Parts: sequence; C-alpha cells; structure tokens
Amino acid sequence: MPSFDVDAISLTDLRQRQSAKYQAYDPDVIPAWVAEMDFPLAPPIARALHDAIDRSDTGYRSGKGMAEALIDFAARRWNWTIESDQIVVVPDVLAGLVQTLEWLTEPGSSVVLNTPIYPPFFSAVKHVAHRGIVDVPLNRSSEGAYSWDLVAMEEAFARPEVSAFLLCSPHNPTGSVPSRDVLETIQALAVEHDVLVISDEIHGPLTLPGATHVPYLSVAAGDAQAVTLTAASKAWNLPGLKCAQIVGSGRTGPVLQRRVPLEVIYGTGHLGIIAGVAAYRDGGPWLDEVVGILDGNRRLVAKLLTEFLPLAGYVPPDASYLAWIDFREYDAGDDPSARFLEEARVALSPGPTFGAQGVGFARLNFATSPAILREIVGRLGGVFQ
Repeated sequence: MPSFDVDAISLTDLRQRQSAKYQAYDPDVIPAWVAEMDFPLAPPIARALHDAIDRSDTGYRSGKGMAEALIDFAARRWNWTIESDQIVVVPDVLAGLVQTLEWLTEPGSSVVLNTPIYPPFFSAVKHVAHRGIVDVPLNRSSEGAYSWDLVAMEEAFARPEVSAFLLCSPHNPTGSVPSRDVLETIQALAVEHDVLVISDEIHGPLTLPGATHVPYLSVAAGDAQAVTLTAASKAWNLPGLKCAQIVGSGRTGPVLQRRVPLEVIYGTGHLGIIAGVAAYRDGGPWLDEVVGILDGNRRLVAKLLTEFLPLAGYVPPDASYLAWIDFREYDAGDDPSARFLEEARVALSPGPTFGAQGVGFARLNFATSPAILREIVGRLGGVFQ
C-alpha cells in the first residue's frame, strides 16, 4: 500500500513549510528551484525523529549506527562492499568535498569539473578549498543528451596543475548516469596521471528505471586515490538535518579518518544521523515508491513541454528529479529563470549559475504532484503566448 497519495499534495499545505524552497519567494510564486522534494517524509524516518524528540534526544552527534546502516544499504542496493574504516561522517557533501581537497591535494593545484555543474561546486573548490578549476564541459548531442568527453578529460588530467577530478554521478543538472565502461576509463586515466577522483553520488539512490548507478569505488581498485561523497539527504529529502558521508578507498579512507578535524565532525546533525540511519535501514520501500513517481513525472514534463513549450529542448534525466531545459529557441534571454519569475511567477534555478554551458537554460524541480507540475509548465508556456 502506498505510504502517501501524491495527488493529495497541495500548494496550500506546502506553503506552511519553513524551509528555503517555500520561504525564499512571495506566496504567489510556485517554487521549482532548490533540490527539495514536496513529498511527505518517509514513515520510518518520521518515527525515528519523533522518538528522538520524545526522549529529548537532541544533543551532540555520536554517529551511532551510521556506518553499519550505510554499509548494509550499499550492499543491498548496489552490491558495493564498504568497510567501516573507510567512512567519515560530515555535515554535508560540500563539507566532504572541501575536507577531501584539504587533506588529499596540494594548495594551488586544480580540480577538473564537467559543466554545466551544480553551482556551489565552483565556490567550494575556488573560494573555500582555494584550488583552481579546469572546466571540461560535457558533450551534448544534437538531440540534447549529455555524455563525458573522455578525450578532453585525458588532456586535462595530463596538465601538471591538475590534482583532482570532481565527478558528479549521477550528474546534476543533466541527470546523466555514467556507465561502468565510462567509469573504468576515468579510473584508468586517473591512475595514469595520478589524479584524485572525488565522486559525488548523492543522487545515486534516485537512479530511475532504465539506468543503473555504479558506485565509483566499486570500479576503482581497493587502494585507489579516490573517495565517494554520499548522503540520504536527496533521496529521502533530509538536507536540513545535516548529515553526509565520505567513503574513502583503502588508501584514502584512513587518511581522512585521521585528519578531518573534530569541529567538522561535530558539525554533523545528531538528528541527521538518526534520520539517515532510519533511511538506509528501513526507507527502501518509500524510496522505491518515490522513484516510481519520479519516473512518471519526468515523462510528464516531456508531455507538458510538448503541449506548452514545444520549442524547448529537454531529455528526460536518467536519475533524480531535475529537468534541465533549453529555452534558447525562445526570446527568454541568457537567464530564462529571471523572466519566468517575473512574468509566470515560477521560480526555477538559473542556468548561467551552472557555468557557461547553462546560458539560455534553466533547471526545474519536478519532485511534486502531477497537478502542480502541470500548473508550473502551463505558467511557463503562458509567457510566450
């Protein structure tokens, strides 16, 4: 039996939420920007959090159960074997990225990114970790599908200043999922050029039917110069509870366990750990239900765009709930989201913030009800009628 009725989700109820998605804009704006889902919390997570409140359990984090829960989930979901000494619990993926760069690369070295890319990566790498950026854009086919440019990546890896590659797998915002063959090629290039691979896999549990998420560390050798960054926060909608995991290899995990400072470790939310453990242990059925809803919604986006914005370019993503839409055939400017916010009262993520490849694009969050999704796309289409 479904744990919730997606068609019962209403904007009236959602506007009672105090999180960023529903508080950043005026009440007449439909928010479809930040990566928060509109779905109710998974029952096992809600119970775990209610139990914590009932026992006044709101102290500092202990980390109890997190490593074991992640190890079991990774084995069940992806047949990926992890050891507890490979895991470091941190507040979020960006903190994990900065700590990994801090302790496993040299100051002044550079990191390869594949644009368009999650905007906070730019500032985390450049302004927080103080590393340079080498941009290797994804390839985009004539149909709008994205893939990794392995030839250009090999050239970038050979540059003397490059020390690391930040792999976004599944990719945000395009929703592309690298195949095992692609990952094996990246691993071979990384070994040849002594490049650290940091694989952000936070959207991995939300891989949709027809695609397969392959954890990078399940492909890399056990002593690879590599780490994976993951969390329950995207798959179960828990970002405000502040809990993520760095999973290192046999080579990098012990180094990070020794070096990540206590002030970072204790910045992790205690309730985030409680919720994450519940998600990994008991949240599978809810996650499967949500993946099914998202599968339908990604196809609904295509149908609605055909109806309301037939010139828009869109390839349904292979993972997660983010639609990367090309509006360049319309008179929408470099940042279509600005016009949509003003004229349609819909908030999308601005394409140019994802890098130069995002000019003329916008990102739409479709993790909502079909009725709200129809209202969103209908409003967007109304701008050009």
